[in-house]
Amino acid sequence: MPRYLPKAPVARIIKEAGAERVSESATETLVYHLEKFGVEVAKQAAELARHAGRKTVTADDIDLAIQAIWKKSKK
Repeated sequence: MPRYLPKAPVARIIKEAGAERVSESATETLVYHLEKFGVEVAKQAAELARHAGRKTVTADDIDLAIQAIWKKSKK
C-alpha cells in the first residue's frame, strides 16, 4: 500500500497524546494503521454515495462510514 500520510504530523499526534518521545517504528506503524483505516472508510463512503445515486462522496458519507465501521468492530 502506498504511503500518503507524512510521518512528522503523525509523530506530533502521538506526542500530543502524551508521549515524550516517539520511535520511528511507532510513527510508521501508526501511519500504516491510519492509512488502512482511511482506505476502509473511503471504500464504505463511496459505496454509500453510489447507493444514494451520487458520484460525489460527502462528509455525511464519511461520518456514516465511520459509524458503520466502528459498530462492526465492536461486535
